[in-house]
Amino acid sequence: MEKFVERTLLYDFYGELLTSRQQQVYTNVVLEDYSLSEVAQDLGISRQGVHDMIRRCDKALEEYEEKLHLVDKFLNIRKQVKRIHQIAEESGIEEIAAISNVILEEL
Repeated sequence: MEKFVERTLLYDFYGELLTSRQQQVYTNVVLEDYSLSEVAQDLGISRQGVHDMIRRCDKALEEYEEKLHLVDKFLNIRKQVKRIHQIAEESGIEEIAAISNVILEEL
């Protein structure tokens, strides 16, 4: 999986477990693509401090995933529902195809 997508999914699932300051820095640098220098200047901290905080956040998010496996479960469910949708369309079962499509939109 592409690193940006992985980081985004981890943040989507576990971002609320970070402090508000960590969320702010992580969102700015990782999700909004601000430079370390821009964020450091805005927050009045060093560029190295921003870099270290991003590394700590990445590590924390990865540790949450190692313990809870929510992203893995989400990706597995999405894959299985896509397969159900495909089989339903191939078999001409419109109701199942419609229901699986709704589920995929929600995921």
